[in-house]
Amino acid sequence: MMQTTGRTLKWMGGVALLVALSLTNLSHAQTRKPQKAHAAKTSVAKKAVAQKVVAKKPVNKSVVAKRGSGSRTARAGSGARKAVLAGAAAAAVTQAAARPSMGEKLGLRDDNDPLDLNSSVAFVVDQDTHEVLVRKNETAVLPIASLTKLMTGLVVVDAQLPMDEMITISQADVDTLKGSRSRLAVGTTLSRGELMHLALMSSENRAAHALGRTFPGGLSTFVTLMNAKAGELGMNDTRYVEPTGLSSDNRSSAKDLATLAAAAYERPMLRDLSTSPSHQVDVGRRTVQFNNSNRLVHNPDWTIGLQKTGYISEAGRCLVMQANVAGRQVIMVFLDAAGKAARIGDAERVRSWVEQRTQTLMQFAKPAS
Repeated sequence: MMQTTGRTLKWMGGVALLVALSLTNLSHAQTRKPQKAHAAKTSVAKKAVAQKVVAKKPVNKSVVAKRGSGSRTARAGSGARKAVLAGAAAAAVTQAAARPSMGEKLGLRDDNDPLDLNSSVAFVVDQDTHEVLVRKNETAVLPIASLTKLMTGLVVVDAQLPMDEMITISQADVDTLKGSRSRLAVGTTLSRGELMHLALMSSENRAAHALGRTFPGGLSTFVTLMNAKAGELGMNDTRYVEPTGLSSDNRSSAKDLATLAAAAYERPMLRDLSTSPSHQVDVGRRTVQFNNSNRLVHNPDWTIGLQKTGYISEAGRCLVMQANVAGRQVIMVFLDAAGKAARIGDAERVRSWVEQRTQTLMQFAKPAS
C-alpha cells in the first residue's frame, strides 16, 4: 500500500513538473512574440530611416548600410585620416600662396601701368618694326621657370641632332628640385622629336631634362651651349643652370626673352611644336595624350605663331608668345603674374588695346574726302 502510494506521488510530481515546464515555455513564447514584433517594427523603422538618408545623400550608402561598433570605429578612423590629409593639403596651398615670388619681394607688383596689367613685368614689341608697344619693368631680371625650354629647344634644333633617335627617361630626369609629377615613367623610351614636342607644348620637365642629359658631351655641355647661345643673341641679362626651368637660378629679363622668342620663331620646328594643341604618345602598353599648357592655342580668336608658358613659385605665372594682332606680328612677354588666369588675361587686355590703337591710327591715316 505504501509502495503504491509512493509511486502515485512520484507520478504526480512528474506530471506537476511537466505542467510547470509547459507553463514556463508558454510564458517564454508569449514573451518572445512581442520582442519579435518589436524587433520587426524597429527593423522596419531603421530601414525607413536608412532609405531617407540614402535618398538625401546617395554617396553615403555604404555608411548607412554598415552597423556595429567596428564599422563606426573604421569610419571614425577614415574620417580622421581624411581630415588630416585635407588639413595638410590646405596648409600646403596656404604655404604656397604665402610664399612670395621674387618680383613680389622686389615690390614690382606694386607698380602701376596704363593697362592695369596683373603681371609685374611686361614687354610687347612689333616684330617687324621693333616698335615697343607696352613696357613695364622690362629690364628686371627674374626667374623664368619653363620659359627656359625655348632655349632648350633652340639649342637642340641648331645642333641638327637626329630627331628619330630614341631616348630613354632615366632616374636622373626625375625632378628633385620641386618634386613635380610626370606621366613619363622612368624607362619610357621616346624619340628626340617626341621629347621636344612634349617639352615645348605641354612643358614636360623630364622630356626637357632628357634632351639636355643625352646631348653630346652631357648636361654640362648643354648648359654651356645654352648660355653661349644667349650671349650670341645679345641676351646679356640671361643665365641658365639647367634645361627645364625648375631652378629659380634660370633668370632673364622680358627684353631678353623677346629677343629669344624672335630667334625661336625663325625655326619652323619650334613654331610647330610649341603651338600644337595636343599630342599622343605610346607609353608602354597605353597611349597618353598631352595637351598644350597655353589655352589660347585652342582659341580661334587668336593666331599664335610661337608660345611658351612657365611657372614656379619664385617666378609666378609667365608667358612668352608671338601672335598676329590686328595684322601686326607682335611678341608678348609677361612675367610674375599672380593667379593661373592672370597671364592669359594680360594677353587678352594687350591684344584689345593693340587692336583699338591700330584701328585709331588707321582712321587718322585715311585721306580727307
